[in-house]
Amino acid sequence: MKAKNSIALTGFMGVGKSSVARHLSAITGFKQVDLDRYIEKCSGRKIAEIFDHDGEAAYRDLETEHLKTLLADTDAAIVSLGGGTWTIERNRAIIRSHGLISVWLESTFEHCWQNIRKSRKERPLARNKKAAQELFDSRQSVYCLADWHFIVRPEFNSYEIAQQIAEQVLS
Repeated sequence: MKAKNSIALTGFMGVGKSSVARHLSAITGFKQVDLDRYIEKCSGRKIAEIFDHDGEAAYRDLETEHLKTLLADTDAAIVSLGGGTWTIERNRAIIRSHGLISVWLESTFEHCWQNIRKSRKERPLARNKKAAQELFDSRQSVYCLADWHFIVRPEFNSYEIAQQIAEQVLS
C-alpha cells in the first residue's frame, strides 16, 4: 500500500536523488525504488547499453512503460527518477495520476558535474562536460514544474536533505 504522501524525486543527474531517496526511506520507513535500477533489473541491461544500442527515443519509451508498471505494481512511496524522466510530459502526467508529490532537487551544474565525474555509473548523456552543461541548461525550465523545490548546497549532505523533505513535504 502506498503511503498517503508518496513522492517522486527529480533533478539533474549527479544531484543525489538516489542517495536522498535511500535516506528518506530510512527516516520514514517508506519503501523506495530507484527507477533506473528498476529498468536495469527488469530489462537485464544497463541504462548506457540501452542508450547505445537502441537510442534515446527507444529508451524513453521503455522508461515510460517501466514507470507505469512500477507505480501500478509496487508499494513504493519514494521513487527516485532518472534525470530525464521528469522532462517528458507523459511521465509527469503518469506521476501526477498516481498521486505522487514531485520534488525537484536543484543544484549548480558544477556540483552535479563533480558528482558525475566521481561516479562509477556510466552516464550516456554526460560523456563530456559541454554536452552535460547544455543538457543541464535545457532541463531547468522543466524541473521547475515540480510541486516542491529543494536547493542542494555543498554544506548539506543527502541525509540532511532527506530530513528537510520528510519534515516539510511528508509531515
